Amino acid sequence: MHPFSPLSRRQTLAALALAAVGTGAQAQTKWDLPAAYPAANFHSVNLAEFAAEVDKATAGKLKITVHAGASLFKAPEIKRAVQGGQAQIGEILLPAYQNEWQVFGADGVPFLADSYDEAAKLWSAQRPVLEKKLGEQGMMVLFAVPWPPQGIYTKKPLASAADLKGVKWRAYSPATSRIAELVGAQPVTVQAAEFAQALATGVVESTMTSGATGVDSKLYEHLKYYYDTQAWLPKNAVIVNKAAFAALDKPSQDALLKAAAAAETRGWAASRRVNTETVDKLKANGMQVLPPPAALKADMVKVGETMLKEWTEKAGPEGKQVIDGFRK
Repeated sequence: MHPFSPLSRRQTLAALALAAVGTGAQAQTKWDLPAAYPAANFHSVNLAEFAAEVDKATAGKLKITVHAGASLFKAPEIKRAVQGGQAQIGEILLPAYQNEWQVFGADGVPFLADSYDEAAKLWSAQRPVLEKKLGEQGMMVLFAVPWPPQGIYTKKPLASAADLKGVKWRAYSPATSRIAELVGAQPVTVQAAEFAQALATGVVESTMTSGATGVDSKLYEHLKYYYDTQAWLPKNAVIVNKAAFAALDKPSQDALLKAAAAAETRGWAASRRVNTETVDKLKANGMQVLPPPAALKADMVKVGETMLKEWTEKAGPEGKQVIDGFRK
């Protein structure tokens, strides 16, 4: 057949059309990123900037849609969704998965890492152990950003932990439930998206969380006191399905990793800023923001020591590796 006969030209055109479709398909790689927190929360804002940077760096080849406010998957479902490939990428609160694997809960041990600098040291020690575990589950960690330090919100003033006995305490992770048990409060598990409603209906009357969640959930409408204990800085981690990552071309992979590193740096700076701003907002809305009384602080440090001992026993060699790396 002559190379330029109509048939061969048609075949060439068909092959070109197919190639174009293939390129088009790649140009249209679309990822869903489920997240559990409101769109205006600094974590969600950071995710939106991350998605925009990836879009720009890949010239629209990789489009990531952020689904904030638990609109695609509820908080406890996100990790499984990424692992199973229903979502290619997602944001999870690490300590929420402590029951599955103890090292996820290192962030939630009270007074282990109680400042941004300490939290950064903990992340350096934790990251390689976490990457290995997630790798075994078919995932990768892209970056992590801490919440502001955690304090205690209550309806009534506290002098010591004894004042928390019998109080209905909102828990959102195994660690926050354990704190409640150790101080004699009554833990009630409530996710961030249902928090305001739980307060309004009297399901909970106290909690330990950040100033950021305090503002997001308008805790000042129901609770009067915030004790700034700076107990721990739990992190949100952005994880990606390994197979979805492997399916990207090399320039898109590089762009994703570069945007992730930038998002981590930006997120930590935003968290520090938000910590100051949200505590100011709580005050402006009539909440009493106080340092913890000496007896309360001493009681909570004891709780932290008990929990670190329990956690280290359960976490085994991997937990020891994290703590040794952190304390180096």
